[in-house]
Amino acid sequence: MSENLSFLTGVNSEYIAHLYASYLKNPGSVDASWKDFFKGLNDREVGVLRELHGASWTPSENRRDQNGFEGVQPANNNANTHGQPSAASGDARQTALDSIRALQLIRAYRARGHLLANLDPLGLKVIDYHPELDPAHYGFTDADKGKTIFVGGVLGMEYATLDEIMTALKQTYCGTIGVEFLHMSDPEEKSWIQERIEEPRNQTEFTVNGKRAILQRLVAAECFEKFLHTKYVGTKRFGLDGGESLIPCIEQIMKRGGQLGLKEIVVGMAHRGRLNVLTNVMGKPFTAVFSEFQGNSAVPNDVQGSGDVKYHLGTSSDRDFDGNS
Repeated sequence: MSENLSFLTGVNSEYIAHLYASYLKNPGSVDASWKDFFKGLNDREVGVLRELHGASWTPSENRRDQNGFEGVQPANNNANTHGQPSAASGDARQTALDSIRALQLIRAYRARGHLLANLDPLGLKVIDYHPELDPAHYGFTDADKGKTIFVGGVLGMEYATLDEIMTALKQTYCGTIGVEFLHMSDPEEKSWIQERIEEPRNQTEFTVNGKRAILQRLVAAECFEKFLHTKYVGTKRFGLDGGESLIPCIEQIMKRGGQLGLKEIVVGMAHRGRLNVLTNVMGKPFTAVFSEFQGNSAVPNDVQGSGDVKYHLGTSSDRDFDGNS
């Protein structure tokens, strides 16, 4: 029995999902034109229907009523009942197909966008194309760039042109920070990351003091490694060279944790960078580390123990961030 296709003005995405659910239960319960449309979807397109609900941070005025199907009336007796798509049906299907293709494109950037991220400041290997990140891969042409497409709250937009969608995706996933998260198995964790990178377009505004603090920690981390390399040439140290950003990163986690009421942190990590973290984050005295490099024991002589190499040893300390310790 055909439903009133005039309800599809604007192509309510939840209505499409509702139709598809009805189709799965009973293919004969939907209009023949929609039956043909759903039958032609591939597995990836079917999966994209789940993306139509929008992010939780979408403004409330832009979110759709979850009970929007109440009151949907059957078509009148004059409706096309012979399985021939009407003009309205064809327009609705095309608009729905545009939405599904756009959501496929968005999902591709969530999964593969990091492959085009600008992570090589030296430009040694320029990669500026991946087929799954090309709108043409999903059937879009240059003529579609200005077409308004319904994306139902995804990327914080209810409607957007293809150009606007591409701009948002490139800003979010192809900037100087790559994000790879769709492999995560916990849906809540995955959504948490997605919302926090898509809402601000993966951009962070730092204050002048914040930038200065980051620079200070980077300089401290780099100078520590350079000193060890110069003073103790050839000594195994598992340096943090090239990964110094770990230090301000951990500091920010600790600072934000303190603001949220965190009182204790236990850090477990690999060999690489451990000495840098011990000194520049945990506050282990530099003199103690240098003494260990010179072959001295990490503990007083009268303390019995099995002994261990310096990059296996730990430490404990109290840190204070903005009055939170």
